[in-house]
Amino acid sequence: MSVNKIIKRVTTNTILDMKANGDKVSMLTAYDYSTARALDEAGIDVLLVGDSAANVFAGYETTLPITLDHMIYHASAVARGAKRALILVDLPFGEYQGTPEDAFKSAVRMMKESGAHALKLEGGVEILDNIKKIIDAGIPVCGHLGLTPQSINKFGTFGVRAQEEAEAEKLKSDALALQEIGCFAIVLEKIPAKLAKEVSESLSIPTIGIGAGNGCDGQVLVVNDMLGFTKDFKPKFLRRYMEMYDGIVEAAAKYAEDVKSGNYPNESEQY
Repeated sequence: MSVNKIIKRVTTNTILDMKANGDKVSMLTAYDYSTARALDEAGIDVLLVGDSAANVFAGYETTLPITLDHMIYHASAVARGAKRALILVDLPFGEYQGTPEDAFKSAVRMMKESGAHALKLEGGVEILDNIKKIIDAGIPVCGHLGLTPQSINKFGTFGVRAQEEAEAEKLKSDALALQEIGCFAIVLEKIPAKLAKEVSESLSIPTIGIGAGNGCDGQVLVVNDMLGFTKDFKPKFLRRYMEMYDGIVEAAAKYAEDVKSGNYPNESEQY
């Protein structure tokens, strides 16, 4: 019997067990009910309601403009569509970088209003007290290191991170610190594969890679990218499993042609 049929609901404990058993974790982003329902049926372990919704859903250049209200809206829709997958939600920029108390209030509101099972926060030791405050309240947290898109104005580029020794060493110490305070997983984004493998092997909690090689304990992609809906985004790490954009253009053009010619609706398609 497949594991997907056995597990009624993926939990943070399931994810930790997968690391212990050497089972890879599959994660994709989702922002709406219909997509969440399809990905859940496919057996994806974790649905990440990413602040990447700012880019692929709303058309912003960065993730910074998306608000807590926006994220609650998207997360609620995903939670209604998924019956098996763990629902992991990004806290957006500005909601947790201040005081631990402010971060806690944002986290509690997200958990109470969205149906999320866990939260993802970007950063290491700089926000350690804030993350600990959230975890101590019983809210599971996934860390995020490497390229952290909410800090794009600081980095100035979406290039590979931690290529220099100093930044690599900081990433390793940050990962250990996040594990020590109780994070159940860490996303590693766009770092050298060798470093990601080293970090993954040093931790007892799973790492989820995006542009971080095959040595991580799982992988995540933005669903719009994986399905080929974002036509012009072609980073090295992205594998397209569909060409959805071209398919939609073709279908919509055929629909318009049928409407204009009077071919749609035909007699069998009307009452």
